[in-house]
Amino acid sequence: MIYKNVTEGRFIKRPNRFIARVRLQGEEISCHVKNTGRCRELLIPGCLVGLEKSANLNRKTAYDLVSVQKHGRWVNMDSQMANLVAGEWLREGELFPKASVLRPEVRYGNSRFDFYLEEGKRKIFLEVKGVTLEEEGIARFPDAPTLRGVKHLKELCACIQEGYEAWLLFVIQMKGVREFRPNWATHREFAETLLLAKKAGVKILAYDCQVDMGSIYLDAPVPIVWEEG
Repeated sequence: MIYKNVTEGRFIKRPNRFIARVRLQGEEISCHVKNTGRCRELLIPGCLVGLEKSANLNRKTAYDLVSVQKHGRWVNMDSQMANLVAGEWLREGELFPKASVLRPEVRYGNSRFDFYLEEGKRKIFLEVKGVTLEEEGIARFPDAPTLRGVKHLKELCACIQEGYEAWLLFVIQMKGVREFRPNWATHREFAETLLLAKKAGVKILAYDCQVDMGSIYLDAPVPIVWEEG
């Protein structure tokens, strides 16, 4: 996925979860942050950020903050992008090369899963979670408690009991991580439910991405470590 009109700025501060103040071409401006997570380890004063100019001239903010440079590498922090790159990857025939049906945003029970696929007699629900938290080469999810995420895991388990396949794909929106771990310290309930989902038959994958200031592509599998730590 490639953004259409991205330019480089410098992060100054984040007054609230929706807005960041950045320096762009010598001027301090407000821009929209396309991620409502905490992102404290990413948005550090003075860091380089990627800003996409909006085509909507009537918006209050002319730019969206979509990427940030951390220790010399770019991290995509656009919360909508994980689904988009996963969809692009699936449409290219990755994971389910003989799929005859691929539909986004399909309702099941009290949830709406990101993708529904059919491959022969297989009927598959696939949920996507974007990951931007990284500490010393370890990617973790979530970066804040997510009751919605716990609900999705329980619904995936229910799918299996009714004859569907259930998959969960963690899209790590950066390169250079050596492993993925559930974030036990931040949301133990999610980590415990994730482990139960694995035991129930939910197939869980983690993939990293090739990321630049204005582009992101799903790339390679990352090992999942289940132990606390």
